[in-house]
Amino acid sequence: MTILVTGATGAVGRHVVEQLTRRGADVRALVRDPAKARFPTGVAVVQGDLLDIDSLRSAFSGVSTLFLLNAVVPDEVTQALIALNLAREAGIQRIVYLSVIHSDRYVNVPHFAGKFAVERMIEQLGLGATILRPAYFMNNDVTIKDVVTGYGVYPMPIGGKGLAMIDTRDIGEIAAIELLRREQSAAPLPLERLNLVGPDTLTGPAVAAIWTEVLERPIAYPGDDTAGFEQNLRRFMPSWMAFDMRLMSERFLTDGMLPEAGDVARLTTLLGRPLRSYRDFAAELTTSA
Repeated sequence: MTILVTGATGAVGRHVVEQLTRRGADVRALVRDPAKARFPTGVAVVQGDLLDIDSLRSAFSGVSTLFLLNAVVPDEVTQALIALNLAREAGIQRIVYLSVIHSDRYVNVPHFAGKFAVERMIEQLGLGATILRPAYFMNNDVTIKDVVTGYGVYPMPIGGKGLAMIDTRDIGEIAAIELLRREQSAAPLPLERLNLVGPDTLTGPAVAAIWTEVLERPIAYPGDDTAGFEQNLRRFMPSWMAFDMRLMSERFLTDGMLPEAGDVARLTTLLGRPLRSYRDFAAELTTSA
């Protein structure tokens, strides 16, 4: 019985592979470039691409459970639908799909709407799956650490509604637990959606206050300039992606990313420990500098 992990070298996928390996699972990792794969001993590495039909058929051969993760790319939906169709063709009935929280509400944000389209396919085809819906990855803020420490501002326009930020290590562990639950079930389990959130719902000023405490000097939250955010992103990513991120940040301001009642308690029980907090993340990031 083999679990295939797509997106295996990414921010979440590598933690999924590590957690599955720790639990003794038979893991196969789908990667574009095997030379860049750095996995624990025993992980089988297969080269492939979610748009390469032949490589996917080969990767799916002998697989019992699938972890499907798609990067934010223009053809994200096509990749996911091809993968799911080929998984069904291969007889894979146990799936964990990484979507995003509020995919059904952020309807104008391209990568949210795309993930919700994939969710609908999973549901309408009757595929046995856990759909994981994570909130904002607190680890995204690694990229703005130098701005925080060098300029004394927290620049992400996350607004005042609040985001229930989650650590990618927690996502990876929860995904591994769900994959093994489905893998080890005597029969395929029904569809389930699971919000993945952190222990605290944080606003822009609240995050700046955490950095102030951790760094022991004032860190400001300059406000909600989504247009400026887009322009900054265009320095290192394609314009379509920067605009997608701007649309997402605008929904942060109007909607936030709020957990539902019981989400935190449910995840804490699932993990058997507290969820990692943003303060712990910030302190760890500062200490590792």
